[in-house]
Amino acid sequence: MKKPRIGAHVPTSGGMAKRSIEYALTTKAEAIQVFASNPRGWAMPEPNPEADDRFKARAAELDIETYVHAPFLINLGSPTVSTYENSLASTAYSLRRGREIGALGVVIHTGSAVDENHVSNAWKQISKGVMPILEKLKDNDPWLLLEPTAGQGQSLVRNIEDLGKYFEALKWHPKVGVCLDTCHVYAAGHDIKTKGGMKKTLDLLVEVAGKERIQLIHANDSMDVLGSLKDRHENLGEGEIGVKPFEELIAHPAVKNAPLILETPGEEPEHGKEISILKKLRDK
Repeated sequence: MKKPRIGAHVPTSGGMAKRSIEYALTTKAEAIQVFASNPRGWAMPEPNPEADDRFKARAAELDIETYVHAPFLINLGSPTVSTYENSLASTAYSLRRGREIGALGVVIHTGSAVDENHVSNAWKQISKGVMPILEKLKDNDPWLLLEPTAGQGQSLVRNIEDLGKYFEALKWHPKVGVCLDTCHVYAAGHDIKTKGGMKKTLDLLVEVAGKERIQLIHANDSMDVLGSLKDRHENLGEGEIGVKPFEELIAHPAVKNAPLILETPGEEPEHGKEISILKKLRDK
């Protein structure tokens, strides 16, 4: 297997052992990302151990790596007590579900302080609430992967440099890594489109976080221009970023072991085409 692996976010309706795996096979995905619960709600359904075992066995048989995306509502820096408490519970739940289905990592958005006067308190509450969750993780449990957002509002991670503050809040715990979204980083103002721009951005990420913490890439084009602060994904080659920068990304040694996961519009036909595009870039 050449690295990095290429795959997509896949649906789970109908069961992961059936629908998610079939999606991976149809699109020729080598890695997949799933939601383990409603991405737009706080509900934390009870797992089905038999279904989990079927999925794990099938994924292992086919050599498909799995990642979980936690609910979008999670905001560990929120000044609203209920949002903060629900975010902690959902983060812990997502990590548990990740372990139960054999996922390698669980992605959470880095969130927002919402109010500029709450920024310093946001870092304190992140440390206080998340460290006990991290300290319960074992070596074979999933990584907690921090995904910087597009920089809108009072984002706690407006750019790659700000990731250092998050790692400091979490005491550089060894199970905390990074999921870099190409649409987000472009919207936040990192020019990955121009020649050498992707390499420069990844070099900066290595400097801030360390190569070993770069665990996953969300490979998305952008509907909007550089620095737009808008999180609107587009299919590869049909947006403002284009295909060429992804060749530069795949060639970078920092992403050698970090799968590229598509979160672009469409389903099997579109994702199958984009996975093929990325594999061709990888094979060069």
